[in-house]
Amino acid sequence: MFIDSHAHLEMREFDRDRDDVIRRAAEGGIDYIITVGTTPRECRKAVEIARAHPSVYAAVGIHPHGTKGIDDQTYVLLKKLAQEEKVVAYGEIGLDFFRNLSPPETQTRCFEEQLAVATDLGLPVIIHDREAHHQTVTILKGWKGSTGGVIHCFSGDAAMAMTCLEMGFYISIAGPVTYAKSERLWEVVRQVPLNRLLIETDAPYLTPQPHRGKRNEPAYVAFTAKKVAELKGLSVPEVGRATADNAIKLFGITRKSVQP
Repeated sequence: MFIDSHAHLEMREFDRDRDDVIRRAAEGGIDYIITVGTTPRECRKAVEIARAHPSVYAAVGIHPHGTKGIDDQTYVLLKKLAQEEKVVAYGEIGLDFFRNLSPPETQTRCFEEQLAVATDLGLPVIIHDREAHHQTVTILKGWKGSTGGVIHCFSGDAAMAMTCLEMGFYISIAGPVTYAKSERLWEVVRQVPLNRLLIETDAPYLTPQPHRGKRNEPAYVAFTAKKVAELKGLSVPEVGRATADNAIKLFGITRKSVQP
């Protein structure tokens, strides 16, 4: 059993073959996919996809790139969407100081606002952190919420990972763990206990080897699981079951009955 804990099925890259992508995932042993909205329009679409597909759940929130467009009506919409039965998380939210498509001060303010919204909704958070490790940790340390969450597509070092674990967060590993020069991420995987790891694709981005250079899709989460298993000296089924259990616990998903 695998769960792709973070994909973007609502993005236009999947408009031509979304149903086929979801079917291929099921055929590859991916039982559930969390599709994560990043803009108001895509949050609506993520919820619609989750409604239509039993294996898909949704998360809603505004990516740091889009925080400059947030207004009061944005939060009204997100709170309404969050009431949907298949919305299991709030995100992805956080900081992206690599591209700075929204001003850093706006990103910071909206990150704190969205953490407060997640607390009010009682939903776990999905955290985006790119080139903003110190600032992200500082804000999360000051957050008074108790819903927990996951640092998605983790890109920090092992010391940061340990700090995030101490705060109650899971660490999610994506396709870059399969790349040849990912020694820092390999060390994170070795040090983080299996019961605190998730796996993800971030599809359509960050395609793992051997498909790097092509569009990513949820079926490819198996390649990430294989590399995690190699790094931890475990079998792929062990990693699949454990990371699925972790995602089910975090997101409150009702697990299918699975044959032993």
